Amino acid sequence: METRRAAFAGSWYPANAADCEREIAQFLSRGPQPEGDGRIWLGGVVPHAGWYYSGQIACNVIHWLKDDSPPDLVVLFGMHLHPRSANHMMASGAWETPFGELPVAEKLADHLKQRYPFELETPRRFVPDNTIELQLPFVKYLLNPAQILAVGVPPQRDSLEIGRTIGAWASTNGMRLKVIGSTDLTHYGRNYGFSPQGSGESAVDWVREENDRRIVDALLDMAPERVIDEGTSRQNACCAGAAATAVATVQKMGARKSKKLAYATSYDKSPGDSFVGYAGVVFG
Repeated sequence: METRRAAFAGSWYPANAADCEREIAQFLSRGPQPEGDGRIWLGGVVPHAGWYYSGQIACNVIHWLKDDSPPDLVVLFGMHLHPRSANHMMASGAWETPFGELPVAEKLADHLKQRYPFELETPRRFVPDNTIELQLPFVKYLLNPAQILAVGVPPQRDSLEIGRTIGAWASTNGMRLKVIGSTDLTHYGRNYGFSPQGSGESAVDWVREENDRRIVDALLDMAPERVIDEGTSRQNACCAGAAATAVATVQKMGARKSKKLAYATSYDKSPGDSFVGYAGVVFG
């Protein structure tokens, strides 16, 4: 079984298990604790900046998905794609993490290949992409699933059917599934070519209270079509397809409740005219 080597370890997050474990412990100690009300959280939406900026949010969302026993399967939706992009998937092999390898769910990948067109990656030929890789140490350490499948989906309605197919397949095959959608929110400022409200505190307030709030509300309403529309029309999600497809998948699994765990921006840690929004949401 070939392994896809980590591309961002040692830069966007620690390269070794001890340092990762130390940061995870800090993230969990500072994050919201699971409520202990017996609700099973089926999935969530996480950010994917370097761990310094958004790791605490992503780590705590994935921690809330943890149950008494490891899931059979974790599906991660991500990748920076535009509406006309192809679907992407690594259909075989394994992913490297500092805590050990995560094998690909090859049977599910085969099921999807028979139904949808994909640009297939391999452990040796792939587009380096932080949206998936930055979640993998959290997934391995906190959930330790038997298998994972990472799927790149563009912001279009056809992507939602991929998610629904995955939810139905897991149910039919008796698989305990957890779902993660990876997206950052508004990329604001000169660095990103998007500054409709100028600069300064008023621009930060607009991102927090209006532009990002709109897509967070769409996530909390579990309205996947609206998530896509928001991301493509208002530039308030860089991977709206991933977030929307995660919502469609958990809805197929029976999720009816949502909860916002956190919201922040890179401005909070590094004030400047260019900054990015992050949110953590769970569904159950």
